[in-house]
Amino acid sequence: MRREASVLHLDLDAFFAAVEQRDKPSLRGRPVVVGGTGGRGVVATASYEARAYGARSAMSTAEARRRCPPGTAFLGGRFGAYRRTSDVVMQLLRELSPLVEPVSIDEAYVDLAAGPGHDLTVDGVTALARRLKAGIAAATGGVTGSVGIGSSKLMAKIASDLDKPDGLVVVPPGSELDVLHPLPVTRLGGVGPATAERLHTVGVRTVADLARKPLHDLVALAGRAHGTGLYQLARAEDDRPVVAEREAKSVSQESTFERDLTDVAELNRLIDAMAGRVGGRLRASSLSGRTVTLKLRRYDFTTITRSQTLPQPTDDARQVASIARRLLAEAGTGGGLRLLGVGVSGLSQYAQGDLFAADDEAVPEPGETAVAEAPAEPEPPADRRWWPGQDVVHDELGPGWVWGRGLGRVTVRFEGPLTPPGPVRTLAADDPALHPGDPPDWRPATMAP
Repeated sequence: MRREASVLHLDLDAFFAAVEQRDKPSLRGRPVVVGGTGGRGVVATASYEARAYGARSAMSTAEARRRCPPGTAFLGGRFGAYRRTSDVVMQLLRELSPLVEPVSIDEAYVDLAAGPGHDLTVDGVTALARRLKAGIAAATGGVTGSVGIGSSKLMAKIASDLDKPDGLVVVPPGSELDVLHPLPVTRLGGVGPATAERLHTVGVRTVADLARKPLHDLVALAGRAHGTGLYQLARAEDDRPVVAEREAKSVSQESTFERDLTDVAELNRLIDAMAGRVGGRLRASSLSGRTVTLKLRRYDFTTITRSQTLPQPTDDARQVASIARRLLAEAGTGGGLRLLGVGVSGLSQYAQGDLFAADDEAVPEPGETAVAEAPAEPEPPADRRWWPGQDVVHDELGPGWVWGRGLGRVTVRFEGPLTPPGPVRTLAADDPALHPGDPPDWRPATMAP
């Protein structure tokens, strides 16, 4: 730990949904769910209005539809819009310090001690964070972020989550344990459902409970590496540096279960959800990968991995899920699984596919003939060109976004980030005057470059 609270963690609030609400004024204050809109779709982000009804990330879109009220907007993703907004925010962070460590498109650490002459007193970093939050809101058209500042990455991350959304928490040096110990042990990184259940069986429910456990007990409970890590975290011991521009070697998502799972259908649904998250992170980072890996931990704690390498890199969640499902079928579920993970490695700056495709088109098997050489398919219906949330422009009616589609028609709301809520028009899906559009500029003319 440092002597000053000089590590800042920024977490943009419900980021994808916030960008949608900014660009679509008719959705402000309403429940918004962003993710796959087809039958196998997965929620990427839910607005706070939708979270009030139980919608959350990684939930199936079908379940989110059951929970949310009529009028909830279910939109496909617009990664171009998210990336543009994220780039603006990351540039503001780099003005504070050369050491900015992006964790994802909407989250980053900043080493304030490496910045030019910052006042690192509690009052100084609090004032800096307020200026940063105001600058982010002004530069992004109202997107908010929660900021935590502490003497380590651990405390900064904990702090940013204490007062969401749009929060600001500074943990003064010396008060780390006062903040950390009352929290549920599940707030610590690495304490998933299975670890939490094991800790609960030995009376550990808060971080303070964990801190009272001797090291040898935690090693016996969770293994040497994990047990030692829990022992250190419970004492706020974290000296990890802020590392600028980390190069990702792989992108993965895994989950440990409270009970051993054997139901292949349930495991396949989990694979679909994990592949959706992996695909989203790949797209957000403008990356693709050639190797899909499935990780399994069996009932007896043996861990195995199975991989498939593709002829071309992909960021398509459906293709990743299809491969992972096949790898699961080959590995089997005998005796039950305690952990399941899906990952993509062999990364490069290349993209193909569509995480948020509205329909469940067929996914080519690995090694099949490339799409360009495949037999011609029948022309899809005209309304398949459009998906909910998509930016469009009409030659006469101007820019807008797709409200819905079907039966050869497409419904468009004509509005943008700088207009009031606009009118809705239903057009023929093959209307020659309707075209896909670029993400709108949210900046007033006086701010635009």
